[in-house]
Amino acid sequence: MKYTRVRNEKRGVDLARHAEVADSWWPRLRGLLGRPALTEGEGVLLLPCRSVHMFGMRFPIDVAFVGESGEVVALYPSLKPGGRTKWHRQARYALELPDGTLAATRTTVGDILAWEAATQEAAKSPRSIEQEVLS
Repeated sequence: MKYTRVRNEKRGVDLARHAEVADSWWPRLRGLLGRPALTEGEGVLLLPCRSVHMFGMRFPIDVAFVGESGEVVALYPSLKPGGRTKWHRQARYALELPDGTLAATRTTVGDILAWEAATQEAAKSPRSIEQEVLS
């Protein structure tokens, strides 16, 4: 399992200190199904991903859709079980977070997110971490 830290560069705050990277068919399909609710600092980074559904989920989550350059293109705070998002052409990634994280971090559309391997210090662009993860 691969993990990453996700930071809102504009706000100077971490959205997730320990986000699972779901970059292949099965982890993306499974997502959070059958798992306990995320706790503060946890998350799931889905790539590629342009929409999310909550069918079979038991708890709400926050979802941020992120473009290839790291720009937040859409937000879904408190997405409820059974719900779904729109399909976002500009999105390359979806970040699933504990309910309330987007509000607590004041994350808005247009903010820039960066992620890094959980053990590294220097932040990387979304594209460079994707290339590392997929190689």
